[in-house]
Amino acid sequence: MRIITHTCTDCGTVVSANELEGNRVMKCPGLDCENVLRFADLPQEDRQFFLEHVEQYEL
Repeated sequence: MRIITHTCTDCGTVVSANELEGNRVMKCPGLDCENVLRFADLPQEDRQFFLEHVEQYEL
């Protein structure tokens, strides 16, 4: 399994790809951060890998 994350450009909070994929668009969970994070913010290669191996990322 590969760990895929995205770092908020405003506050530095790290969000996992499965959180981004589940919500597609979400407010950054960082304290007092209003930045909007999107699954599409992940590089294409990471999005594709995640979607092809989604069963590995289910809890």
